[in-house]
Amino acid sequence: MATTIDLLRHGALLGGIRYRGNIEATLSAPGRASMDAVWAQLGGHVDGIVTSPLSRCCEPAQAWAEKANIRCDIVRDLREMHYGAWEGLTAAEIERQFPGVLPRWRENPVGMQIPGAEMVEAFATRVIEAWQRVLQTTDGKHLLLVAHSGTLRVILAHVLAAPLATTRRLDMPYASWNRVVDDDDGQCRLVYLNRHVDDAKRV
Repeated sequence: MATTIDLLRHGALLGGIRYRGNIEATLSAPGRASMDAVWAQLGGHVDGIVTSPLSRCCEPAQAWAEKANIRCDIVRDLREMHYGAWEGLTAAEIERQFPGVLPRWRENPVGMQIPGAEMVEAFATRVIEAWQRVLQTTDGKHLLLVAHSGTLRVILAHVLAAPLATTRRLDMPYASWNRVVDDDDGQCRLVYLNRHVDDAKRV
């Protein structure tokens, strides 16, 4: 049977936009509300939840699962890329400390090494392996996967059979959600891209 997986990025965080990577960060009140609003629309359709272990993803996911009496699995390999020396910095701070590097990374991160960071190729490998494990255990179910911009971009590039550099061409706003269907023939296809709560009424 076909499997449906909705991919939800966490909401906005306190402290503004930064390259947090594996750093814990607190959802802002509007950020949590935007996630709850999506769940309010999707929750009645979902059989289970899979989430990154970072609190900005797993705390809402676990709360939703408990209220809905469904399973919530924390998958360590769905965490965001580790940005090394960039962790916790804004784009402006990165540019001051590493002039000219961020624009090149945004263009194509393949083969680039941020000091102390996870290589993007290794990051993609662990995320795709985690994604494939999820698919192997979800036949015929409707799941919600809660994760990060980088994680979800890697999954979508993989679904589209696109080069890894494509991840830098995919927009991924806070609390946006995407839908992937894994058909009976084993082929994944992208159904929705970057929808928001108003769109969720049309599930």
